[in-house]
Amino acid sequence: MTTPAVTLPSYDLFSPEAQRDPMPLLHRVRAESPVCWVPELGAYLVTRHADVVAALRDQRLISGNLTQGLDQLSAAEQAELMPMRKSVELWMGHTNEEDHVRFQHLLKRYFTPAMVNGLRPRVREFTNELLDAAADAGKMDVVEDLAYPLPANIIAEMLGMPISDRERLQAWSRDILSIFLIADVDKLRVSQRSVLEMQDYLRVLVADRRKDPRDDLLTMFVEAERDGKVNEDEIVANCLLLLFAGHETTANLIANGLVLLFENPDQLALLKSRPELMPSAVEEMMRCDGPAGMISRVSGEPVEIAGHAFPAGERFYLGLNASNRDPEVFADPDRFDITRKPNHHMGFSMGATYCLGAALARVETGECLLTVLERYPDIRADYETPDWSPVMPLGHHLDSLAVRF
Repeated sequence: MTTPAVTLPSYDLFSPEAQRDPMPLLHRVRAESPVCWVPELGAYLVTRHADVVAALRDQRLISGNLTQGLDQLSAAEQAELMPMRKSVELWMGHTNEEDHVRFQHLLKRYFTPAMVNGLRPRVREFTNELLDAAADAGKMDVVEDLAYPLPANIIAEMLGMPISDRERLQAWSRDILSIFLIADVDKLRVSQRSVLEMQDYLRVLVADRRKDPRDDLLTMFVEAERDGKVNEDEIVANCLLLLFAGHETTANLIANGLVLLFENPDQLALLKSRPELMPSAVEEMMRCDGPAGMISRVSGEPVEIAGHAFPAGERFYLGLNASNRDPEVFADPDRFDITRKPNHHMGFSMGATYCLGAALARVETGECLLTVLERYPDIRADYETPDWSPVMPLGHHLDSLAVRF
């Protein structure tokens, strides 16, 4: 077990109570010790909004590579999972700063405001197709039938994947989710299998774009490869990341956002009567229950956080979900208010690590939920309690979301 370099209080983030509802504990931690020690993670947790913002801006704090979690495994297990590790180490945000910026510049040329806004009709078209499939039944599982397939179809279309292959994408992505969790080795083995299958699949598509360029994201990468800006391994690894991250997080936002509306019927009624509030509603969904609860950082050199000095090599978790409920920044922070202004949430991170897909996630979530409420204004929950599964540390996702209309 890692020993803390700075003596601070520790809290049990893995208790059943914290897994069911982390917010009471996070409010307590923020009030008592805005930086605390988490023994199970061998890391410090930062919870105050001002400290999270400062940490995201501090260049001495570098991205905590996902592969650092693999370092906790045995030597034999690490060797077995080395192929997956090599892929993750090429992902944007898990490379060095120079490579991260190189990929950011490439993708910013593609993810322009005009391109993203131009997807609105396609998002509505896909949403209507998915709703049509459930129309006769008068019910659906939002997670399985809408929230996952919608953004999966959008990002797959952007990459030029055939429609017939998109169910495979969803299956792969669900397997790969275990990389982001504190998962057991068996789940990581499944993740690795899907990573390798996905890479083989993408190499075929890359080879095809070299012969037959199209107006898609893969072709943009292939053109950059021709100009010497990327290599094939980087293209494949980062397309895998985009396929996963491009729909997993948005799927969670759509489903979590609908639960928030069900749990706050006054806000649901307000949104139905004033659909122009949808952009503001999406921001409040991100604040209250966004898909990214934590961001990992490592001190590349000595650093000060919340008045405490830390040496190089310390690991930190920046609690986005805790900072988004900080009463010093958000009045009545546990209240879901779709008219909240200002709303300086950290749901998409900020600075150099600001989510490149933020605009796309906003468009997909907003257009999807607008279409749902227009077609089925009587949509209602068909469950007693939401079907949450814990995502450690201090996160959760919906396994299903039954609704009727």
